[in-house]
Order: sequence, then C-alpha cells, then structure tokens
Amino acid sequence: MKNDKIIGSLLAGAIGDCMGGPFEGQPGPLTYQAHDSWHLSDDTQLTLATYESITTCGFVSAQHIAETFLQYFRARKITGIGSSTLKAMRDLDAGGHWAICGAKGERAAGNGAAMRISPLAFMLRPEKDQDRQIIRDVCRITHHNDEAYLGALAILYAMQSDAIHDIILNSIEALPDSRTRDRLIAINQIQQDTPAAVLANEFGSSGYVVDSVPLALFCARKAATLPFEDVLIDAIEAGGDTDTIASMIGNIVGAHLGRAVLPEQHINRLPNIDKLTNIAKQFTAVCSKKEPSTPSPDESS
Repeated sequence: MKNDKIIGSLLAGAIGDCMGGPFEGQPGPLTYQAHDSWHLSDDTQLTLATYESITTCGFVSAQHIAETFLQYFRARKITGIGSSTLKAMRDLDAGGHWAICGAKGERAAGNGAAMRISPLAFMLRPEKDQDRQIIRDVCRITHHNDEAYLGALAILYAMQSDAIHDIILNSIEALPDSRTRDRLIAINQIQQDTPAAVLANEFGSSGYVVDSVPLALFCARKAATLPFEDVLIDAIEAGGDTDTIASMIGNIVGAHLGRAVLPEQHINRLPNIDKLTNIAKQFTAVCSKKEPSTPSPDESS
C-alpha cells in the first residue's frame, strides 16, 4: 500500500511538472493544449534528490539533503531554478553552511520548499515536535521564511489526511495563524466545482506560497470526483506558476489515490521513468524498515 502511494505521488508530481511546464508564467485564464515538450524541472528534480538522500541515509537529514542538492546543482541536473533556491545553491557551492544559506525575508516566501517536501510525508509526522523541527530545517536549506515553511507543512498535512476531500479542512485545523491558513479558510468557502482560473483571478496563482499552495490544495481536492488529468488541466488553465502548482497537486493526489489513477500514456512519456520508479522502490524499502525520524548526529550543528 505504501509503495503505491510513494510511486503514485512521485509520478503524479512529475506528470504535473511536465504538463504545466510550457505554460509557466503565462497569465490566466488560458487554454491548455497538449504538447510534446515533456521535461522535468526543479520541482521534480529537487523532490527526487530528497528521495535519494533519504534512501541513502535511511532517515531525514537536512545536511545530507543539502549536500545532495549541491551535487545536483554542480552536475547541472537542476533546471528552471527559482531565485531563492539559486541563491542557496550558490552559497552552498561557495562553502556556506546549509543552515544559513537559505534566502531570508519576505522575498523568500516562495513555494520552493513546498514543491520538494513530499517525500517527508512518508517519513515524518508534523504533529510531533522533533519531526516538525526536521521539516523546518529541510525547508530552510533554501527558504528562511515562516510562510514558505507553513506552505510546506500544508502539503504534508494534505498528503497525510485520511481522505482527499478533507485536505483543506485538515490543513486549516493543523496550521497556526498565518497568511497561508487565512487563504485556505477563504478558498474553503468557495464551491468545489469553481474553475481554478476563477480562484486565480481573485487570489493569484504566482510562485508566492500563499497563492500557490492553497490553490494546489483546492484543485487536488477535486480528484475525489474528477479524473487526474482533468484536475491538472483545470489548474494549468489558471496560469501563473503552472508547473509547480500542477506538481504539488500531483504529489497530493498520487499519495491519496496511487498509481492506478494516472493515465498510462502519461507515465510512459515521463523522462527518466526507470530512475523515478527505481528510487520509489528503494525509498519504500527504507520506509518499511523503520520510522527514521531521528536526525543524524550532525543535525544539531
């Protein structure tokens, strides 16, 4: 069962990344058109790096995740990187400590932590103080910002909800007072069949975490009644940060509904599908051995 959720989340996120990529930055509403430009971006690449790090360590280590990110960066295996993450990677490359390289201030309130946080949903419980600190540390590799961290928490709470139709309510109940929580409260009052473009017109669909994470949850909840591809198209047609929003939707929907809801033709089009599948299997093996929420000795440094 867990293997299906893991592979479902990873592949669904990658499909969203690929489908949304060509429309990134375009204002909505727009009309989705099927395309042949299926390329993975930083959304999937950094998520994959996180999976790889945890698989190697056997537990979640912010330091090791940062080192894995840096390996990807130096090997030019990250594309479409955002400004906050780029700043962090450059500082890491110059020898900076992982805990202080992340971007700070209001301009660091992007979705770059939320877009890569999904592997932690299978390893940690954010209601536990120790696990929540590890989650915060993983976020601050690139983003020293409370809203960026809370957006990542919202993704984790959504992925761990008992039912997909409860993901917004559960996140509202779990999050502290914040702009992200306020936005979730606002969109929870909106009729579920409202097109994502309507929400984006009122609230925004940018890379600002307060815009993108609540919109991703609103769209992901539609997968309770709509086919996965339709959910993604609805989100992409809202414009804005289309690849990241669609990728986060995929992370959530795949974790709830598994691989079976993903169109086989889309799975077959994914770049590096063998690598994605293999890392999911290896990660599942790590998950099945223990609950590795204990940080490594160097995490307190």
